[in-house]
Amino acid sequence: MGFTLIELLVVIAIIAVLMAIIIPALNRIREQGKRTVCLNNVKQISIAWNMYADDNNDKLVVGNTHQGMDYCWVYWERSLSEEDKMRGLENGYLFPYCPNKKLYKCPTGIRSEVVTYAIVDNMNGHDAIEGAIPPPLKTRMQIRNPSMQIVFLDEGRLSPSSWIVYYYQEKWWDQITARHGDGTNFSFADGHSEYWKWKDPRTVKIGRMDYTAALTTLNLSLSDSYWGQDNPDLHRVQRGAWGKLGYIPSD
Repeated sequence: MGFTLIELLVVIAIIAVLMAIIIPALNRIREQGKRTVCLNNVKQISIAWNMYADDNNDKLVVGNTHQGMDYCWVYWERSLSEEDKMRGLENGYLFPYCPNKKLYKCPTGIRSEVVTYAIVDNMNGHDAIEGAIPPPLKTRMQIRNPSMQIVFLDEGRLSPSSWIVYYYQEKWWDQITARHGDGTNFSFADGHSEYWKWKDPRTVKIGRMDYTAALTTLNLSLSDSYWGQDNPDLHRVQRGAWGKLGYIPSD
């Protein structure tokens, strides 16, 4: 006995409802899998970061990635060529300790990018940026709380410097990313990694912006304080990057 039109419509409606439930769940599972891979990536390169210090009298590898710098963990290449970017990775001082190229890129990274992670400025990064006060640390002995202080984060792309956030002001400097369910992954000086989910919608908004648009927005003198004021995500990242806040937060 065949189905009536009404019965067929009911079956189709049930299937549509089930798909509406299943597909988002599958997307969440897929994204959680990418988050796990990314967490392992930053953990592995943090282990390599510590191995470098072990072999170099406790000195931290240079976190700034500019081509003119010596002993950089990786080198930023101005060329858009993926081959040149790969050469910058291979010439980096962490590559002998972590030669698996896949570990330097988040699974959600841009296709043309080779490295999506960055070292925070405090870990022997750029020492000539307004926000880089106090001066970046040079050795592991200077790190007061290795389990709390960030080394790597998923910046989304490699830039010609280390990743910076203000120390004395309640402001972002570089863009923070929003990945894996509106958060991002970090690794710490003791070698462990963590996923931090953002709590403030302003953090998510800036994290979802185009890279250039985000930097332009954050550096508008009349509006950049808006993104950080009373923002618990900013406070948490600043404490992780610098070990403490250089100001009294407004909340």
